[in-house]
Amino acid sequence: MCGIAGYFALTPRSLAPREVLARMVEAVRHRGPDDAGIYYDGRAALGHRRLSIIDLSGGKQPLATADGNLWVTFNGEIFNYVELRDELIARGAAFRTKSDTETILHAYEHYGPDCVQSFNGDFAYALWDRRNQRLVMARDRMGVRPLYYTVHDGVLVFASEVKSLFLYPGLRAVLDPLGLDQCFTFWAPLAPRTAFKDVLELPPGCQLIAENGAVKVAPYWQLRFPARAEQRALGEAQASERVEALLAHATRIRMRADVPVGAYLSGGFDSSATTALAKEHNGALRTFSLEFEAPELDESAYQRALVDALRTDHSALRCKGSDIAESFPAVIRHTERPIVRAAPAALFLLSRQVREHGFKVVLTGEGADEVFGGYDIFKEAKVRRFWARQPQSRWRPLLLRRLYPYLGGLQSQPPAYLEAFFRTGLDAPQDPLFSHLPRFALTRRISQFYSAELRSRINGYDPLADLRESLPGEFAAWHPLSRAQYLETRSLLPGYILSSQGDRVAMAHAVEGRFPFLDHRVVELGAALPPALKLRGLREKYVLRRALGRHLPRAIVERPKQPYRAPDSESFLHPGAPPYVEALLAPEAIARTGYFEPRAVRRLVAKCRNPIGAVSAGDNMAFMAILSTQLLHSCYVQPLI
Repeated sequence: MCGIAGYFALTPRSLAPREVLARMVEAVRHRGPDDAGIYYDGRAALGHRRLSIIDLSGGKQPLATADGNLWVTFNGEIFNYVELRDELIARGAAFRTKSDTETILHAYEHYGPDCVQSFNGDFAYALWDRRNQRLVMARDRMGVRPLYYTVHDGVLVFASEVKSLFLYPGLRAVLDPLGLDQCFTFWAPLAPRTAFKDVLELPPGCQLIAENGAVKVAPYWQLRFPARAEQRALGEAQASERVEALLAHATRIRMRADVPVGAYLSGGFDSSATTALAKEHNGALRTFSLEFEAPELDESAYQRALVDALRTDHSALRCKGSDIAESFPAVIRHTERPIVRAAPAALFLLSRQVREHGFKVVLTGEGADEVFGGYDIFKEAKVRRFWARQPQSRWRPLLLRRLYPYLGGLQSQPPAYLEAFFRTGLDAPQDPLFSHLPRFALTRRISQFYSAELRSRINGYDPLADLRESLPGEFAAWHPLSRAQYLETRSLLPGYILSSQGDRVAMAHAVEGRFPFLDHRVVELGAALPPALKLRGLREKYVLRRALGRHLPRAIVERPKQPYRAPDSESFLHPGAPPYVEALLAPEAIARTGYFEPRAVRRLVAKCRNPIGAVSAGDNMAFMAILSTQLLHSCYVQPLI
């Protein structure tokens, strides 16, 4: 994994000097501390910071074909490069390195831009075709690796991270009101929108081609589910065998590296399954985990049980609220967007520890919940549809507890809260966003703190209507679980899980995460499975537990899903909190940035500092959103601290 940057004149003109590219590349040094390279020819400029993982001596970039016609700068991995290499050699390709990067060049020589269809990997690349005067950029199907761009004065400027773009002459950082409104609805902007005005994100599974003065973006892959009437019957045994075999192969090819590969271990089923499969290929596997002081957040007992069962060489990081507060400004500098939870900060600290132990690559369990129906939101939607048949019943919350003894974190809430939660959206069961309306409504409470200025700039924009209009035409024909899975994979997964809580905090310390559950073959298999094999009653990831259960202790297999969380507002409001917290939340600082209403923020801070009982989820998210937005503004728009 690496960092890339560059620019391309859409029509012949003089380019910004080479020194500009050098500064842009230097801005992503943290992504690739091992080496740097630049290609510059007057029409196209490609830059690269390298994290050496495959072909340590021969993988320098930007890399060219022997004739110098094709040049590529590439971030990520092509996991099936061994098989593709053999296929291309059979077609006459002559390889000069052992790197997966060269596979991209020769695949393009033989297949043109459609070569991206053959790649199984996590990638973002820019390829310069000199003969055809064409720049091709592509991003992996699930959005694991980031790629941003803008067009300024006839020049396409791109980079792995937004911070590089602002080093190009004439570009400056301005937060986008609509991007912020999406963050405070979906937890992240929906690509191509970002938190910055005029900066675009290449969406997952898309390719950009710039030639003849035009820029065209089109999908090369799209997640689709079968219509309910077309759902194929598949037996449990056959389905579990296919899932196990495919995940075993997805894990095996993600172990390909010329450096050691470790694994993150949360204590839940997903990371445990990934670790168990990896252990079968690497007997001396190193694992890493987080521990928290708060018992309701800590999973160390489950982590230790799995470490004992699998006999991994394990390291745990004890994470305190003060650690989160100290690291938070750096976290926001890397996420380049506001965040509504503190969880990314804890993973930022864990990736630093991984790097300090000499590891550049870790396997993780992200993606299993989206692909196999693991999130509470899927179960809650099922319960809400059940409740919609009798929406006026005052006894429904108590009945639900009797019928379903496990309802995630909701189980501990009072009946009034359950009633309010499950009633959200009940009058619109046909709304395509039905499954996610409670979450979106909860997050959108942040809008209560908007300033009059921000409301004016948003000007009535409705992010939910925007999302509805972007859904595929066949969406309504899918099973309700399939619709919910699509929404989760479209919004939270690429924008938050794989970005703010994934690539950005891991690559801050040059650590590459690899995700077996997000192999596109696994994703496609998961989409094709009958919903009842994914969510059996209220038992999440049913077929996945059956497929991989033999690899794990029974206590791990049977353990209910526990969401990963870190301490939120309480991390920032203790007596020894860093001075920046008070400075950024002071009324004058809030008024200066103009995003939020100072008096409302003051009341929120007082409420979080001296809560009556536990701080609500809505207040916690609002606090984190406001603080992170202030930090983002201070880092990129105008210094405040």
